[in-house]
Amino acid sequence: MRYAIATFGCRVNQADSLQLEMRLRARGGTRAPLDEADLVVVNTCSVTATADHGARQTLRRVARLNPDARVVATGCYATRAGDEIAALPGSPDVVPNDEKDTFIDRLLPSLRDVETTAERFGDGPGACGALMSPGVVGRVAFMLRVQTGCDEPCTYCIIPSTRGRGRSLDVAHVLAAVSHAADSGFQEVVLTGVHLGSYGRDLKTDAAPSSLVTLLRALDQHPSDVTFRISSLEPMDCPPEVVDLVVGSGRFAPHFHLPLQHASNAMLRRMRRPYTLELYRRVVDRIRDRLPHASIGSDLIAGFPGERAEDAARTHDYVSGSPLTYLHVFPYSPRTGTQASQLSDRVAGPLVRDRARALRAVGTELSRRFRAAQVGVVRPGLTLEGGTVVLTDNYLKVSVAPGRAGNERVRVRICSAEPLAGELVN
Repeated sequence: MRYAIATFGCRVNQADSLQLEMRLRARGGTRAPLDEADLVVVNTCSVTATADHGARQTLRRVARLNPDARVVATGCYATRAGDEIAALPGSPDVVPNDEKDTFIDRLLPSLRDVETTAERFGDGPGACGALMSPGVVGRVAFMLRVQTGCDEPCTYCIIPSTRGRGRSLDVAHVLAAVSHAADSGFQEVVLTGVHLGSYGRDLKTDAAPSSLVTLLRALDQHPSDVTFRISSLEPMDCPPEVVDLVVGSGRFAPHFHLPLQHASNAMLRRMRRPYTLELYRRVVDRIRDRLPHASIGSDLIAGFPGERAEDAARTHDYVSGSPLTYLHVFPYSPRTGTQASQLSDRVAGPLVRDRARALRAVGTELSRRFRAAQVGVVRPGLTLEGGTVVLTDNYLKVSVAPGRAGNERVRVRICSAEPLAGELVN
């Protein structure tokens, strides 16, 4: 069976697609282009209207180019608006998020009882028994979803209704997945979750309560030599213990992504975000003090309903002088079913776009400033793209001369910021 997977959205979706691909490969499946595959899985996102549009475009394209394929739409858009997707050309099968882990057996019953090469002979070199090696799914890092779902009622967000309540993978299963990734040849594991900082709150144990800090400490003691990158954390979920572990361990990348969304406390309250700008500032300043070369990214929403000129100015002024190193800026997009979609004081579309454009310009300058500060610095990293790019521990993609394979651990001296280029050392 030939398959193709198209993935939209967050790292959690990327981790889900990796798991789907592992299951398909374990049954003998082989990757193919969208227009040649027997099975096409479109793993959708619904965080914005743009994400919905992109998924619809891909589904229509598959129906046009590969009408004989079996098409499955899953992910958040498929969960939120399954009837809308089912009515698209080709009538794709719709699989909500809570069935994503089991739909292969349900929709493809002929595969259910097929004994894999791994089951017959152990983990061998055959197509079915082979481990998922780095680069097979287009990524050098292994995306590991340790948590899904969210219990936070942010007024603009549809994801709690599409992913459900927060659920965590217990520590033993996480450690086993890391061992599998290490055995497969991966050297970096990215820890992902819909609300990663809530990890462990749902786990019932007789011992001490589980938490993200508990998990990170267990990973720090993992017998492999893989390094870890922590995905997006809400600012209230990044206590000093997390920063201290990244500083002292040597196994965690100095890379934090801390969504702010807005620098006006009035807007944060309207969004029902459970922190203030003052808390956010303390967290970010602590990271910069302890880890001067860390990459610190953030998400921002421009033009949230009720946003006044002075609110927008607060965000612009804070991020301009902040230690952040990159920004993801989202023009506000109402999602049907969210509290914010019912608010009447929406900001005019042209003004939303202007404010988003201004914040993106700030983000460009923050990134330029960070790259310039790294010139002359030597950073560890992994080679990508056939060895001609190094992804540093602090999240810079540095061009280097050819000569190395992908997925090699190297050290790179950054020689120029524009363009971002360097030379390998040692």
